[in-house]
Amino acid sequence: MDLCVTIKGVSFLLQTGMGILGNCVVLMAYVHIVFAELKLLPTDLILCHLAFSNLMLLLTRCVPLTMGVFGLHDLLNDAGCKAVIYLYRISRALSVCLTCMLSVFQAATLAPTAPHLKAMLPTLVVPTFAGLWFLNMAICIAAPLFSIAPRNGTVPAFTLNLGFCHVDFRDNLSYVINGIAVSVRDFAFVFLMLWSSGYILLILHRHSRQVRSIRRVHGVETRAARTVITLVVLYAVFFGIDNVIWIYMLTVTKVSPVVADMRVFFSSSYAFLSPFFIISSNKKIKAKLVCAVDQDQSLVETQTSNDK
Repeated sequence: MDLCVTIKGVSFLLQTGMGILGNCVVLMAYVHIVFAELKLLPTDLILCHLAFSNLMLLLTRCVPLTMGVFGLHDLLNDAGCKAVIYLYRISRALSVCLTCMLSVFQAATLAPTAPHLKAMLPTLVVPTFAGLWFLNMAICIAAPLFSIAPRNGTVPAFTLNLGFCHVDFRDNLSYVINGIAVSVRDFAFVFLMLWSSGYILLILHRHSRQVRSIRRVHGVETRAARTVITLVVLYAVFFGIDNVIWIYMLTVTKVSPVVADMRVFFSSSYAFLSPFFIISSNKKIKAKLVCAVDQDQSLVETQTSNDK
């Protein structure tokens, strides 16, 4: 194994392992919160669903790729490729949609008007989840139709070489139409999340000019808004890099595996980094983690004293 392959393998291994761990911690913390409090706020529900979609993205895209880098080939047949690619496309789409949803719901929560909309927000979370799932299941249906297990020989033109699977679009028209459909959806949701984040920043700026008593009333919402804005900025940075590479891939007939690997790494970086930011900025999750650590220390001290 040469140096470049080793560096790529170690990079994907660290990204995948740490990302899976971080998203699992977020999910487990929210499960504990649900059992303790019997409910979650709309923002917490969205963050929990976001962690789940990011976990699925890492499992369906980065895990097979990492295994392939370390020499584990022929992992999937045609049916396996179709299932894994379909789940990957849906989880990737949900990541952008849920980040957008988080930004829009936070903007609606902070909006000084529309009190009826604020009262309806908790009831809109689950129907919005269902709508996003159906929308992305419909848009992503093309990728599994063209997904096949790798064949011996050269990679045909207009084929996305994912390493463990190929997405063979057969001709330039289907290749470009699929790329345009995915890009339009992504850009629409990114535009909406940036617009709602700008609105949040405007509200926070207005609050900062008001008296301290009002700031204390909105303290929790302000912290949540800053978390949302940071997640949006984080996603927008990696989305920009991802789509620059994607646009390049649409302009060539044969995509280099190195270019495809770069796109996977940057497109998966949000799924890898976002759970650690959620953990560091969410007081509920940090409290659960600190409580778990304290309990472990108490058990260790008790066991040590019993041994003595």
